[in-house]
Amino acid sequence: MKCPLCGHLDDKVIESRQNISGTSLRRRRECLACGYRFTSYERIEEIPLMVVKSDGRREPFDVKKIERGLVRALEKRPVSQVEIEELLNQLEDEAAMEGKANHEIPSKTIGELVMKKLETVDKVAYVRFASVYKRFGSVDEFIKEIEKLK
Repeated sequence: MKCPLCGHLDDKVIESRQNISGTSLRRRRECLACGYRFTSYERIEEIPLMVVKSDGRREPFDVKKIERGLVRALEKRPVSQVEIEELLNQLEDEAAMEGKANHEIPSKTIGELVMKKLETVDKVAYVRFASVYKRFGSVDEFIKEIEKLK
């Protein structure tokens, strides 16, 4: 670590402490050349989860987008806000696990995760979400999806 006073590169660590949340480490250091004491901080640099769109574009994962889709699908359905929050937490965790290896997840995978969750929570919301996600163009597509649920 470079001394902020003299610029010398050799120092010794006098004390190390972790912050309360465990997200950073504070180190007290002493320059071996001039004796100046200074503090340095270490933090984990996290790589954000990226969503790979169908056209190849990449954008940061945004749980708010999933929330908007869920709220629209569950509008006027007997599902509480607490259940929606729980679904969001589960979906965020599952997406993070899916994309853990390379910090990327295809948008198609996210859509399928949402559909799987909605199918167990509310069938009407599932069909609503599927109609947008799968871009239904006719009544026949609605009927086929509903028959799959039976």
